[in-house]
Amino acid sequence: MVMFPANPERMDPYKNFKFRVRWEGRYVAGVSQVSSLRRTTEAIQFREGGDPSSQRVSPGQTSYEPITLSRGLTQDREFNVWARQVWNLGAGLGMEVALRNFRKDITIEFYNEAGQLVLAYNVFRTWPSEFTALPDLDSNGNDIAIQTLVLQNEGWELDEGVQEPAEPAFP
Repeated sequence: MVMFPANPERMDPYKNFKFRVRWEGRYVAGVSQVSSLRRTTEAIQFREGGDPSSQRVSPGQTSYEPITLSRGLTQDREFNVWARQVWNLGAGLGMEVALRNFRKDITIEFYNEAGQLVLAYNVFRTWPSEFTALPDLDSNGNDIAIQTLVLQNEGWELDEGVQEPAEPAFP
């Protein structure tokens, strides 16, 4: 079995540290961590009265886990703007939620060590259910201030249009 058809000499799986997140045609600044894409299909057990003593198992409803984006605190306002579309405190009656555009499709792009796009996943109808604008602050700390955005979603799929590129060779 060849793990990498365009690069059959490659033996190592991809590393997890080169990626970008895009929504509305723009790359999101500073995303340093994206939680895993995970879906779960409920297992429904059943049996008929005349069946042997064991049960059958059939697939039920599928759910998609929320995705968490983390990034260092910067002057980029995209997380805040999107979170306010879901709930805008003090916006007035009927204006608290931007019902028409609070959901976005996003793309998570994954790159090899040479910076070539190798995989992309399209995530559908996402919306922020949790936003951490400021982390815990500590005057004795020495950490990067991290913002997080938790996105609910209604599914994702591999972008089949992204193909494995030939990896560069050096003399």
